Amino acid sequence: MAEADSVLMAKIFYYGHHKYFGCFETTVTNGLTKYNNDPILKFYKALAPLLQGRVPESMHAFQQLKDKVDVNLGSILALIYGYKKLKNNNREELQELDRKLKEERKQAGERSLFYAGTLLFLIEKYDKSKEYLDRALKLNEQNKQSLALKGWLELESGKDPHGKRAFKYFDEITRMSDGANEVNAFLGLIRCFMARCSFNKALEIANQLIVGRSDFLPALEEKMKIQLALKDWDQAVETAYLALDIDQFNIEALTIITLYHLCCLGDYNEASGYLERLLNSLNKVEQSSYSIYHKRASLFSRICGRNELILQHTHTLAQCSVEEGNCNAEYMREVAYQFLLSGKIKEAMENYKETIKLDETHLPAVTGIIECQLLMDKIEDASHQLEFLNEIQMSIGHTAELYYLSAVLGKKKQNKEDNTIVLLNEAVNKHFSTFKTLYLSYEYFIKLNPDFLIQITNDYLDYGPQQPSQYGQPLDPILKKCLQILDPVTKMLPGLFKGVYLLAKVKYLCGDFEAAQATLQHCLDQDQSLSSAHILMAQIHLHLNNFKLASQSLEFGLSHNFQVRDHPIYHLIRARIQKKQGELSDALETLKFAMNLPGMKTSDKVTNKEKNQISVNDKVSVFLELADTHKLLGEQHEATKVMQDAINEFQGTPEEVRITIANVDLALARGDIEMAVGTLRNVGSEQQYFIQAREKMADIYLNYRKNKTLYANCYRELAERKPSVHTSLLLGDAYMSIQEPDKAIDIYEEALKMNPKDTTLAHKIGKALVKTHQYGKAVTYYEAAIRSGNQSQFCIDLAELLFRLKQYDKSEKILKHVLEEDILYSDLDTMIIHANCMALLARLYQQIHCNEAAMLYFSKAKDLQIKIYQRIQTEQPDAVASQKQTITKICCELAKHSFVMQESDRAMSFYNEALTFNDGDVEVMLELAKVYLVSGDLDSCQSQCLSLLKKDKDNVAAIMMLSNVYFYKNSFEEAIKHYKQLLEKKPDNYEVLAKLIDAMKCNGQLDEVPKFLESMKEAFTCAKMEAGYYFCHGLYNRLISSSTIALKSFNMARKDTTWSNSALYNMVEICLNPDSDTIGGEVFESVDNSDGYDQQRTNNERVALRTAEKLLKEVKPQEDNTQLQIMKNMVLVSTKNKANVEKALMNFMEIVSTYNDNVGALYGMATAYMVQKQVPKARNQLKRIAKLNWACENAEIMEKSWLLLADIHIQSGKYDMAQELLKKCLTHNKSCCKAYEYSGFIMEKEQSHKDAAEYYEKAWIHGRKNNPVIGM
Repeated sequence: MAEADSVLMAKIFYYGHHKYFGCFETTVTNGLTKYNNDPILKFYKALAPLLQGRVPESMHAFQQLKDKVDVNLGSILALIYGYKKLKNNNREELQELDRKLKEERKQAGERSLFYAGTLLFLIEKYDKSKEYLDRALKLNEQNKQSLALKGWLELESGKDPHGKRAFKYFDEITRMSDGANEVNAFLGLIRCFMARCSFNKALEIANQLIVGRSDFLPALEEKMKIQLALKDWDQAVETAYLALDIDQFNIEALTIITLYHLCCLGDYNEASGYLERLLNSLNKVEQSSYSIYHKRASLFSRICGRNELILQHTHTLAQCSVEEGNCNAEYMREVAYQFLLSGKIKEAMENYKETIKLDETHLPAVTGIIECQLLMDKIEDASHQLEFLNEIQMSIGHTAELYYLSAVLGKKKQNKEDNTIVLLNEAVNKHFSTFKTLYLSYEYFIKLNPDFLIQITNDYLDYGPQQPSQYGQPLDPILKKCLQILDPVTKMLPGLFKGVYLLAKVKYLCGDFEAAQATLQHCLDQDQSLSSAHILMAQIHLHLNNFKLASQSLEFGLSHNFQVRDHPIYHLIRARIQKKQGELSDALETLKFAMNLPGMKTSDKVTNKEKNQISVNDKVSVFLELADTHKLLGEQHEATKVMQDAINEFQGTPEEVRITIANVDLALARGDIEMAVGTLRNVGSEQQYFIQAREKMADIYLNYRKNKTLYANCYRELAERKPSVHTSLLLGDAYMSIQEPDKAIDIYEEALKMNPKDTTLAHKIGKALVKTHQYGKAVTYYEAAIRSGNQSQFCIDLAELLFRLKQYDKSEKILKHVLEEDILYSDLDTMIIHANCMALLARLYQQIHCNEAAMLYFSKAKDLQIKIYQRIQTEQPDAVASQKQTITKICCELAKHSFVMQESDRAMSFYNEALTFNDGDVEVMLELAKVYLVSGDLDSCQSQCLSLLKKDKDNVAAIMMLSNVYFYKNSFEEAIKHYKQLLEKKPDNYEVLAKLIDAMKCNGQLDEVPKFLESMKEAFTCAKMEAGYYFCHGLYNRLISSSTIALKSFNMARKDTTWSNSALYNMVEICLNPDSDTIGGEVFESVDNSDGYDQQRTNNERVALRTAEKLLKEVKPQEDNTQLQIMKNMVLVSTKNKANVEKALMNFMEIVSTYNDNVGALYGMATAYMVQKQVPKARNQLKRIAKLNWACENAEIMEKSWLLLADIHIQSGKYDMAQELLKKCLTHNKSCCKAYEYSGFIMEKEQSHKDAAEYYEKAWIHGRKNNPVIGM
């Protein structure tokens, strides 16, 4: 039986439910080939033509089934429904069917009741369907099919928006012993999870359905919709192509792909191709599914930016929905709207009237007629209709369209600006309420109606500022509203270039030029022919003083649309560029040409279309620019004349005040401050530019009269006369700018009372409290803000503040609470908040040394940030640069952390990953080079440095690093050459000088160092007083064993912040070993062992040790204090006290357990063992060091280790092994006196006296002839 085939039954139900009646019929027909004469399939076969409007054909089939068991009840109901559809007056037949229905219903079984309920469900008689289904469940409450249908009924009832009740039914089925095969229940669960916005759970179920049923199209179609809801366009399109491989006419797949090309790519040609294919598919398989035609027409027409290619197809789709006598008022209204979108106002009006003939109460059609009247400038007709419609809708509430049309009417009647803006605000609020609870879906796009929102934005911009705001100014309320409107449009439809262009324009007017530029570039990357985008880009370049780029953008715009020359805005921008470049005469000619364009003056005779193309604002801008150019040329009389012409031309318009304010600039140029202030004072609070006038007056008081009190009073008066959140913000910011944050906080708090949901205000208060160091109050404020419902962002602000206050436990608790929330990762803002949370939590764990946790949360933050970056490229192109920086920063944190944990390979990997997002980041390249250097990969380090120097040839750090590479490679000559080059560029670079001294030591050229020190003295008279100079002087003298002079020089450097620790460590080294002996060595110990000498030496050592202890107390604590700990323990070893040596040994072991190959700690252990006379143990530690790669930062300790190990080998008679170590010493340091002395001793022991003499002579020379034992 077909009934047992749950996949087939689910497929039939799915297509019937989603009104794919053609697929419904095809699926049933195919089922009958497998299950021949199956009564259930025959029932559905009879239903198919009824759903498609072929009523007689359907009734004929149902007549054959009305006496069949299980389907008799459903067949009788279908026949009654058919008679009513046909408006058949055969009362006897209907009465007979009613009688039969009552009779059959009394004795109906559960299956008969179920199929009757199913029929009623599919013809959308949900209440009746519920009656039959409840009776069926009374007979058998465990029937899986009935429970599933009950679940679907709950979902369609509208009383279970989150699918809680429906979920119980579907879930109950899946928990039954054989419920795992009930496909329809799983499809129901998908819908329930979608209703709850639990998209990942829905996706999981869809994938379960696909496994083993790869050709089950309903599951693939649902999966596409889930991926759309998740905004995972790439995966949605991939799934769509899989569906097309199974069925080339699949409507859902073609819809998703078309949406992708429109919403994400803005590729109208490709979208048009897929839309044509969609139309052909509908004509082939769903020609009677009029609702599908209607919905697709509605969907694509509202998101295409009125593109002609797309509108041709959507118009055809709309027409198909009303063909073949399908008289549906809503479908007819859609046809009218399609005409309206195409600019065919007359045809739109006719079709709206046809709609009203079909349904006299159809209010959207009346609204459409009013819109047509307004577009045709039939103001009085529209006014009467609106008045009538307003009265009708008083009881049921106004629609967004009605508010909007009232605003348009007010604008055309030149009503008060404030009234029009209020109506626009109402329209936006009402419109947003229609889709705020929807997730991304076809319905969302239709309800969003980007076309409508773009219209409203353009109307708002007519009332907003026309010039960019100054940096730091509060956001203008009009621009803020525009950003609010455009936010969902540009995020969900980054391919809708009209919306993206408007967003760029608004951001430009907000003064956010970088974001505006990035947004525009996204448009132009997709379509270079957008002339308006080029023009706006020119304006941005102009404000950034990039005149060449501004001219290029202007010419690009002209090349794509020659009509641009007919608009004054082109000439206005061109003139501004010329002015900025000092070409005032050319600018004057350009503006005069603009003044003569048709439509620039009221006396010009032009068509309405030409008038509409040039706004009053643009005209005024040309007048004002012309006057300013005359002023700059010293033609004050001409400037005054142009201003007077402007006043005469625009008297009575909202722009009149703008001209008045511009006159103030002329007065200020003449030095007439009193006139300027007087003019501004005359601007009344009812005038459009009152706020700008008061801002200008405040600026004069602050910058011309230097009077902070009058400056603040201006804003206070503004807030009193024009009370609003915006003016309160202006007053608060004014107090902040004159360093009165306490007053600012009071104002911000008052403003917040006016608008408690304004998070911008709340953030300003929090920041102001932190700025005034009221940390306790700031914490309390943030906690209150969180309790009021502004959760996530305030949680981060509070956590960050607590982090700064080092209250790590509280900060951690808040951050974990945010991350524990069940979030919807389809929301980009939430994803960004969570990524920030993770990064902050990782930084917190770093501070408290929880290294594994820090690594974990940095990794999580990076993974999430990459997902954000992938989406933001299409949804928020202006934020791409900042997101790249964020990922780069996180990767660098991971790299630094790995490096500290001695995981160099991971550090390299993270730095390389950072460079994939920001390949030109010099700092990252430098850090990567450092890791290569420390890990011994010198070739990679050299390559990285050379690449960096191609980008920045004078980068001192890179040249320094390259010199270090040569140093590591023992190419000391090359290293010295680079260090000298650096000193030539910056002779007082003491860090480089210290490196040069080190390199010269290694190359055996210490004799040449004094001339550098002397030349530095001569070049800089203050060099003798600088700590860096004294450090280098001390370093040189320590290397030539002039310990007393070295100590004096280091002592001069130790009080300096930069050189303090390095100087102190060197002083301690001298105290511990003034003669540079081999500590723990025994080869030369017998020399000078007289009692008097020993006594004197012991006393000196005691004093030196006390000095070393004092010096170490001065060392400034650092993040990594390992070196300090090693030095302290070396002092303990040097006391040679048994308890001290044991203690030091334990401490060294602890360091080695944390940092396995720490050379300093290993050497410390070796010296401790030597003091304890445990030579084998000392030798083992020294051998560990000998196996390590030589590292510049460990050079001195490694040299000491090799010398001590050589000493041990000599004592044991292992001269070959000792010589190998001594060669290593001399390879890395040709000035190593001790290595030459040991080599001479070995040669002497081996009777090679000539070689011994040569080594002793070198030891004598490099020891500065200070050691008489060698000299003898």
